[in-house]
Amino acid sequence: MQIKDSTKIKAKSIFGIDTFSTLYYASNDNTFNKKTKDTTITYANFQLGEITTANSFNPLKINLFYKDFNTVVILDNRLAEVFKIDFNTLQNYKNVSFVSTGYDNTLWIFNQDLQQLELYDYKADKIKQKTVPVQSEVLDLKSDYNNCYMLTEKYLYIYNYFGSLIAKYPNIGYKSMAFSKAHLVLKKENKLFLLSKNSDEIKPIKHPNLLISQFLVTNETLYIYHDETLRQYQLKLQ
Repeated sequence: MQIKDSTKIKAKSIFGIDTFSTLYYASNDNTFNKKTKDTTITYANFQLGEITTANSFNPLKINLFYKDFNTVVILDNRLAEVFKIDFNTLQNYKNVSFVSTGYDNTLWIFNQDLQQLELYDYKADKIKQKTVPVQSEVLDLKSDYNNCYMLTEKYLYIYNYFGSLIAKYPNIGYKSMAFSKAHLVLKKENKLFLLSKNSDEIKPIKHPNLLISQFLVTNETLYIYHDETLRQYQLKLQ
């Protein structure tokens, strides 16, 4: 796999890259950054501590999840705060361990106490869909408007936006994943694997033998972040 480009960047966590190469990341002081070619804008909420995850799939409704405070903040494309969900103060308290983007004003949330995935409408404060509880620990959660991918220690589950299970694969050692439109990339040790949208086969990705601190996928481009360098590769199977 040939390297297309590389960028030096000092980031605590890289959360997303869009097709225009806009980069979304957290710096070491837990500030959230949106970096374009010309400018960088930031959002900080130090009262909520560390940003656990951030989803920039919908750049008009970016969601930041602060797990330690059981809180999600929704930002617009200028990183202004437009909504805040404190799950501790809801009438139906929720202990949330994972958050990802849904359609309209919804989020996919994993309810730790009930061990189930829920599609939550944060404006209406209402659960629109919920899945059957899972029996093993959840490792990662990724989604777009149509599908939600949940990786547990035993299985990879794929749900549609009605919360119906459409596919299930045994987990043979995958620990995390990245997702973009047609491609789901899974990581096992220091190897990456690809599940394409119209395929039911998980195939190894040929990539350079370098340590992978973080990885992302945008369309046909795979990004690998390590040692303050973000490397860009054309996505290719072995």
